[in-house]
Amino acid sequence: MTVGTHARRVRTHVTGAASTAVRPVLEASRRPARVLAAFPAGIYLEVRTELEPSVIAVVTGLATRLPNSVLLAGALPRVTMGDEAFVGDGTVEVGGLILRARRWWDPSPPLGAVDPAALPPSSALARRGRPGLDGNDAVELLATSCASEWLLGAVTAAEKLVGLGPGLTPSGDDVLAGLLVTLRHLGAATGCQKAVDLAGWLGAAVTFDARTRTTPISATLLHCAARGEACPEVLAVLRGLAGRRPLEAALRRLRGLGHTSGADLAQGIAIGLETVRALGGRK
Repeated sequence: MTVGTHARRVRTHVTGAASTAVRPVLEASRRPARVLAAFPAGIYLEVRTELEPSVIAVVTGLATRLPNSVLLAGALPRVTMGDEAFVGDGTVEVGGLILRARRWWDPSPPLGAVDPAALPPSSALARRGRPGLDGNDAVELLATSCASEWLLGAVTAAEKLVGLGPGLTPSGDDVLAGLLVTLRHLGAATGCQKAVDLAGWLGAAVTFDARTRTTPISATLLHCAARGEACPEVLAVLRGLAGRRPLEAALRRLRGLGHTSGADLAQGIAIGLETVRALGGRK
C-alpha cells in the first residue's frame, strides 16, 4: 500500500483480488459510479453501465465475499455516501481510495462429477432459522413447479418473488439465487441437463427487468446467480451436498449470513436439490 497526496485529499493506492464476474466492468472504459452503501468492512458501488454486474462490492476479509466482490488485502479507507467514484480501466476510484485488481478468483468453480444416487434428500437442509418468506404461496408454487417440470408455474412463481421482501437483498431474491446456483451446479455435476435448462429459463425470466423490480445490489446478485456465481458459503453447502466436505458446518456458516439471507438462500438450495433429484430420475 502506498499513500500519495492530492491538493485536497490524501489518496490511498491499494491492490486487491477481484471476482472474474466483475472483470467486464473493471476492464471497460472508465466511467462514473455512485456509492450505494458504505460500511466499515465494505462498500457497494453502482456503475453507470448496461453491463452486468452493474454493482461492485469492495470488501475486506471481514465482509461476506459476494460473487461481485473485489477483496482488499488490508483495511478499507473511510468512504462516505456522496464521494465521487469511477470504475474502469482496471481500477476502482472512490473518495480517497484507488484500487487496482492484481489477482482474480472464480465465483463459480465446478463441483466435478457427482453420483445422483448419492445426493441427500432435501431434509438434510432442515431449517434452523426461519426464512423471510416461510409459508409464502409463491415459494411453494416454485418448489412444486420445478420438481414437476411445470415451466409456466415455475416462471410465474419466480417472477412473483423478484424484489419481494425488505432489505438490500430481499428474501425472494435470495431464494431465487440459491435455487439458480443449485440447479446449475448440481445439474451439471449429476448430468441432469433438465435442471441446467430450467436454470436458464428461470434466470432469463428473473433478470430480464430485475433493475426495475428490486434493489441494484440484489439485481446484480440475481444476474450472478443466473450464471452460477455465488458467495463461498453457498458454494460450500453445494460441496457438502456433493460429499466433498462436511455439510453441517457449511450450513451453519450459511445460515449466519444477514438477518434472513442465509436461511433464504438455504431454502432456495433445498428447492434446487429436490428438483435435481426429481428431474434426474426422469427420462
